[in-house]
Amino acid sequence: MSASPERPEIVVVSPLKEWTCSACGDTDAGWLTMDDGGPLCLSCADLAHLTFLGAGDAALTRRARKYSRLSAVVVRFSRGRKRYERQGVLVEEPALEQAEAECLADEDARLRRRQRERERRAVEDADFERELANEIGRLFPGCPPDCAREIASHTSRRGSGRVGRTASARALDPTAITLAVAAAARHRESEYDDLLMAGVDRSQARERVRATVGSVLEAWRTPQG
Repeated sequence: MSASPERPEIVVVSPLKEWTCSACGDTDAGWLTMDDGGPLCLSCADLAHLTFLGAGDAALTRRARKYSRLSAVVVRFSRGRKRYERQGVLVEEPALEQAEAECLADEDARLRRRQRERERRAVEDADFERELANEIGRLFPGCPPDCAREIASHTSRRGSGRVGRTASARALDPTAITLAVAAAARHRESEYDDLLMAGVDRSQARERVRATVGSVLEAWRTPQG
């Protein structure tokens, strides 16, 4: 029989100082709950058989309380915040075990779903990389095939922020692809990187290698004999 969400909560207090159970007189009784006659230890309140589940996992707590016929909320007074704060709940052990099993099953399902998503993205990326390399080869037939594949792999890498990951490049737009090839030529076929390492401003370095990059692109546009 599952718990009703509208039932009043049983509140158990984690005390800040020593107290005495009003029923059994125990002065070292741990948590307490309030009764009309005063504070009761968990044994006298018939709550000692419950298991504590600390706060932090909302799904586990919700399920454990759902399956537990008897449960209680554990609170502790915060002197700094001047209020009672939840520490967790007390639930029946079988209910907690059932809740844990369901949460583990959900986590396994989420892991499998994430794995399928990774595999799907890997297939999509491989297909796009192959299409991009083919389109580079079509627009720049003089570009060596190995170089075209390397440019496609480098510029299309997921999460790289490179030109090949833009929407236009993924649509195989010739302008975007030309920009990606030009960027590769700038790094591979000119002294651009050396100029940057020597402290030359990026815009100045680009201007100094512009002619070289233009010559490389023109050569790659010409089919190999």
